[in-house]
Amino acid sequence: MISGYGNRRRFRDLSEQEILALAISSEEDDARIYRSYAERLRAEYPASAAIFDDMAAEEDSHRSRLIALHQHRFGQVIPLLRREHVAGYYARKPVWLMETMTLEQIRGEAEAMERQAQAFYEAATARATDAKTRKLLGDLAAAEAAHHSTAEALEHKHLGRDARASEDETAKRQFLLTWVQPGLAGLMDGSVSTLAPIFATAFATQDTHTTFLVGLAASVGAGISMGFTEAASDDGQLSGRGSPVKRGFASGIMTTLGGLGHALPYLIPDFWTATVIAMIVVFVELWAIAWIQNKYMDTPVLRATLLGVLGGALVFAAGAIIGAG
Repeated sequence: MISGYGNRRRFRDLSEQEILALAISSEEDDARIYRSYAERLRAEYPASAAIFDDMAAEEDSHRSRLIALHQHRFGQVIPLLRREHVAGYYARKPVWLMETMTLEQIRGEAEAMERQAQAFYEAATARATDAKTRKLLGDLAAAEAAHHSTAEALEHKHLGRDARASEDETAKRQFLLTWVQPGLAGLMDGSVSTLAPIFATAFATQDTHTTFLVGLAASVGAGISMGFTEAASDDGQLSGRGSPVKRGFASGIMTTLGGLGHALPYLIPDFWTATVIAMIVVFVELWAIAWIQNKYMDTPVLRATLLGVLGGALVFAAGAIIGAG
């Protein structure tokens, strides 16, 4: 049993055997993480999955060398020592978080993993005074530096310019289908559909508190409705639009925000001040929608502007006329 396990060990208190055991367990963990990344990406990004398969195999080969060195110096029994047992040792993100990570985020995390391991071993080498310990840690630092070079070589091998461009385009399309499209639909619905009840109430009562409550209820209700509708309408299996939960959250949250934008000004007690600010907010919302459509959906600026402004103006006019009547 490792001394001081309950309080976590400090790296400077570890023996050479324990440092080697820590390196072995770290290589095992990293290999598992790379294989998990490969499985996560295999269906949509086969070239990147092949890179992570090879990186996992490289980690396995380093682990085998470390185990052989341990057997030669310390025998067959390897102490149980993991990252979480050592205070200040670099940590890895939980593998389940990769379900929410994009392709670029996974690539970035893999690069960070290699940099962290290399920096750790280099710092450990600089601290060591025993010749054998310095050689051991120096070899580990060199191995981690080689990991980074190997990763770059594997990327050139599996992920040529065309494959990289294809995978990047697939990732962009998935991002649009899962987040942007549902979020944009929600923002449009929240910004436009709530105009009529909010401004009808405003002009009918000229009571800012009542108008705010109506706007709050309309925004939250619309957000819940749009979120559940988006999530229930398509499980994403056939359409390839991604997780229904993610799409539901994107649509519901943006719908609520779209309605709250011109409801919040009615927290101001003065009716006309609140109404003028709400109108300005509506104008900004409609232009924001047009900008998002142009940037992410490649909708021509003029068309996006005309559709957004015209639709918003008609709904606003309907609410104002009904409320004033």
